[in-house]
Amino acid sequence: MNDRTHASLGAAKILLSRKAGGSPWRTLTFRASLALGLLIAAFCTLWFDRAGLRDNIDGHMSVADVMYFTMITVTTVGYGDIVPVTERARLIDAFFLTPIRLFIWLIFLGTAVDIIFKRSWERFRMRKIQGTLRNHVVLAGFGRTGSTVARQLLDDGVSLDQIVAIDCNEEACDVAREMGLAVVQGDATDNNVLSAVHVERAANLVAAAGRDDTSILIVLTARALAHDLAIAVSISAEDNEDIASHAGATTVINPITVSAKLLAGASKRVAQA
Repeated sequence: MNDRTHASLGAAKILLSRKAGGSPWRTLTFRASLALGLLIAAFCTLWFDRAGLRDNIDGHMSVADVMYFTMITVTTVGYGDIVPVTERARLIDAFFLTPIRLFIWLIFLGTAVDIIFKRSWERFRMRKIQGTLRNHVVLAGFGRTGSTVARQLLDDGVSLDQIVAIDCNEEACDVAREMGLAVVQGDATDNNVLSAVHVERAANLVAAAGRDDTSILIVLTARALAHDLAIAVSISAEDNEDIASHAGATTVINPITVSAKLLAGASKRVAQA
């Protein structure tokens, strides 16, 4: 098995992710609280109308009996040991407890759909998007520079689906997800990670890891996987600019040099004025 096959197998295990619709724990807590509130409402109603219930065991309705009857009624079990005997009690069961029963079941079913089906569907959808990535922009490094590039691309009309962010830092990945970008949390110097975002089919790659050595290594890795890829890299040390070019970068940007030229130009215009 050659290196390219190994990379393909590793890339198959790396999936894109996007911002979730909401915190699963917050949603679960809200739904559990709602279900508990409905149960309490059912218990209070049955307790105040306990005279309409009959315990066929001892003829006495205690708090425990009402709690027990509430649970078996809501869960539609019903053993026949406690039954509604008055017309009002039966109407309460028909028109008050039945809607509560349905609401609670809907809450449980909705939670199951969210946890199992919806999340499975989202993974399937992201896998499909990942498989069809083409002519996209890969941002290798999503720190200050990478996030600024992403915002500029979006301002220029580039679609969210055409930008993929890669970063090892979880906080940086969260920032990218908040922007709505597809994200891979991993090391962009790894063949498997770059293969996972189909760098060979990308239009551009921007390497902005925050360290020159890491950014240059990203350039080397990307160039080995995609010979015709346009690669832009951010370099902070002037001595590393030629190294980045030799590594395969098509565009080398030194923010300090660019800023200095802009400041010099502005100073020159002021002096001439």
